Amino acid sequence: MSDTERNWHSHRDAKAARLANAASLLDGKFAKTKDAKAVLETLLSSGDKVVLEGDNQKQASFLSQTLASVDPAKIHDLHMIMSSVSRPEHLDIFEDGIASKLDFSFAGPQSTRISQMIADGTLKIGDIHTYLELYARLYIDLIPNVVLVAADKVDHEGNLYTGANTEETPVIVESAAFHDGIVIVQANEIVDKVPRVDIPGDWVDVVIPADEPYQLEPLFTRDPQNITELQILMGMMAIRGIYERHNVQSVNHGVGFNTAAIELLLPTYGDQLGLKGKIVPNWEVNPTPTLIPAIESGWIKSIHSFGGEVGMEQYIAARPDIFFVGPDGTMRSNRAFGQMAGQYALDMFVGSTLQIDQYGNSSTVTKGRLSGFGGAPNMGSNPTGRRHSTPAWQSLKPKDDPLGRGQKLVVQMVETFGSNKRPVFVDHLDAEEVQKEAKLANVPIMIYSEDTTHIVTEEGIAYLYKTDSMAERQAAIEAIAGVTPVGMRSTEKELADLRRRGIVALPEDLGVRRTDAKRSLLAAQNMEDLVTWSHGLYNPPAKFRSWS
Repeated sequence: MSDTERNWHSHRDAKAARLANAASLLDGKFAKTKDAKAVLETLLSSGDKVVLEGDNQKQASFLSQTLASVDPAKIHDLHMIMSSVSRPEHLDIFEDGIASKLDFSFAGPQSTRISQMIADGTLKIGDIHTYLELYARLYIDLIPNVVLVAADKVDHEGNLYTGANTEETPVIVESAAFHDGIVIVQANEIVDKVPRVDIPGDWVDVVIPADEPYQLEPLFTRDPQNITELQILMGMMAIRGIYERHNVQSVNHGVGFNTAAIELLLPTYGDQLGLKGKIVPNWEVNPTPTLIPAIESGWIKSIHSFGGEVGMEQYIAARPDIFFVGPDGTMRSNRAFGQMAGQYALDMFVGSTLQIDQYGNSSTVTKGRLSGFGGAPNMGSNPTGRRHSTPAWQSLKPKDDPLGRGQKLVVQMVETFGSNKRPVFVDHLDAEEVQKEAKLANVPIMIYSEDTTHIVTEEGIAYLYKTDSMAERQAAIEAIAGVTPVGMRSTEKELADLRRRGIVALPEDLGVRRTDAKRSLLAAQNMEDLVTWSHGLYNPPAKFRSWS
């Protein structure tokens, strides 16, 4: 066939044909709520690659429920691409045969069920991705045929307003809109004029008013009253032995009580150390309420966020010097840009995990629980493409290599035993068995040993970047692994040698007194204190309101 005979716009023709078939269900771009199922059955084709928006917080819940209701005889064997598998219907579609293959990043609430479905052969995994990796593949080899996303408000031209929870909507929509995919949007509300155009209407094909607002979870809210004295001790060690020592200026905190403790220690313990104005002015992090005291007391200068947080809207709107807030008064988050910033622009990532092996590899994929790992591998990796330097980055530069370069600080902060009373430190990750069961090409490791620079436990800090052999790295990990089987291999002689050489530091080596690790040291003791710090602007979700 010659070039003149070849159809170079076959994808566009196919899209036009699908939309023409649905014309009777549409008034311009708009469909009726009651026709949502018919719209999906008309616009989807069996075997399609379909992106369903569902990140950690914001869920296209009306569209996911509608997708689960389609007739499997009409629509089947979809290849689903989801950053977060969070709702029951996300997996119902596999049991019903509507979908058969899944590429995803995180599956916290559905992690046990997804593990069982893999074992049963109900669901085939393409891969477990980092968020940024999954978004990138939408533009390479997972180009979607159809995307299903959520918006706060849509005007009559189809312009979308996504508000504070813009999240991953732009990256998903663009991958389809510019390669002849179909963009279907559920809308909380149809309005005459949107407060701000987040997605232009000419990128949108179909708008369906939802029967109720999309699901939004306060995933990153941690109640200060649940922070323990052990977590406070670990936070004190981290501030003294890592934040101060490395002169950290920019940071991402993973979700958890360990990092919440650090945030609430900055205005108290951090002030005692004279560190205000010297460390962590710049953050890439969700707008967690436990940051409020540090913001109000002048510790924090800027925060860019992956997503929003329920109840923080008024506070964010009143602090545009800190957050990325539009002229309309609401924040515009962006998960893809946030992941990019976390990978390339930060001095340090502080996270947690479910298991760490004897070499320092970690994973949140365990037996019977395929939770994935979301964005942690983006935050917790040492990007070899980075060229700009900072004091913290340079502090990890090898001293004896003239061509050596710095490194991101990647900190794992864990108690030696998890909430399930099982040891966090193990000889072999459960992920090794999961790889075989799920037929994955690689063991699903969240953060590799080579990228991990520090591990903090209640016992002390292991400065892994200082080790010069795998045997020495193992010894450092054993020294702070407590009474786990891994930790029991450490000897007093080895510990003394590691402390002398600065590879391991116990609290007393850092000038941290264990007796000072009291809850009274926290800048806020409970949610009511956070409201007070916010001058009444923070409005905690009902489940966090424990006062009258």
